[in-house]
Amino acid sequence: MAVEFTDANFDTHVLKSDKLTVVDFWAEWCGPCRAIGPVVEELAKQYEGKVNIGKVNVDNNSAVSTNFGITSIPAILFFKNGQVVDKQIGAVPKSVLEKKIQSHM
Repeated sequence: MAVEFTDANFDTHVLKSDKLTVVDFWAEWCGPCRAIGPVVEELAKQYEGKVNIGKVNVDNNSAVSTNFGITSIPAILFFKNGQVVDKQIGAVPKSVLEKKIQSHM
């Protein structure tokens, strides 16, 4: 299951992680976010133990969202060693996200 990242735990769970971490910035009212949500959950199960995959609700976690310049959602950021190494804006097929995960593992 995708982890819920927040302003409080983002530093520990994402920036200080030694694994590739995929973060889905989303909101409840966002249609495309709800469409890609099940894909993010599938990826979390598929890569469990190998890749950290989680979500940030932008309405509840404005500090993290602002810090990474999130202006459009869904926005999926890929972090490695505390740095953004890739990003995907908008809802896309699972295969697109899998390719990005594979290229950064």
